[in-house]
Amino acid sequence: MPAPDLIQQLDALLPQTQCRKCGFAACLPYAEAMADGTAGANQCPPGGQDGARALAALLGVPYAPVDPRFGPLKPPAVALIDESRCIGCALCIKACPVDAIVGAPKLMHTVIATDCTGCELCVPPCPVDCIVMTPATPSDEDARRSAAQAAKKHFEARAARLAQQRAIAEASAAQKAAAARKQAAVQRAIERARSRIAQKQNAD
Repeated sequence: MPAPDLIQQLDALLPQTQCRKCGFAACLPYAEAMADGTAGANQCPPGGQDGARALAALLGVPYAPVDPRFGPLKPPAVALIDESRCIGCALCIKACPVDAIVGAPKLMHTVIATDCTGCELCVPPCPVDCIVMTPATPSDEDARRSAAQAAKKHFEARAARLAQQRAIAEASAAQKAAAARKQAAVQRAIERARSRIAQKQNAD
């Protein structure tokens, strides 16, 4: 089992876009896979070649350029919604891994540019193609690290909220199922009682 410290160090080197381009559901699972040797250090296009070098150095393996199978290298970008075309379907809100899109069903949505990681996950679900990726404001390494840390917190907060919602939904479903089973048991008991009464009346 890989050391937790190594996983944390690898995760800290990742850009925290949570884009899934590496083949994993988020940055942390990718870090875990690198730590246990089931993923390479060259599967993160958003991290670029510098990121691949840093990951390889930490793992103590030879550097390999980012594998193009995981996507092309692109400059940092943020999503932009053409608000005049937005129909308020909320599919982009559900797709955003860091809650960088705000709006409500049937109302206009907008992107919080400072929170957007450029993951592009909001683009495919949009039924009216009103989302485009635009160049992000250039930033230095310290700013990128700070943005990555903020994105990680947003992602974890969203994951915790969704987990809580699932737990509430599952508990509610379990209560409804239990109530339905109880009602069915009561109904069966009533039917048995009616059957016995009917049999007794026929015997008399």
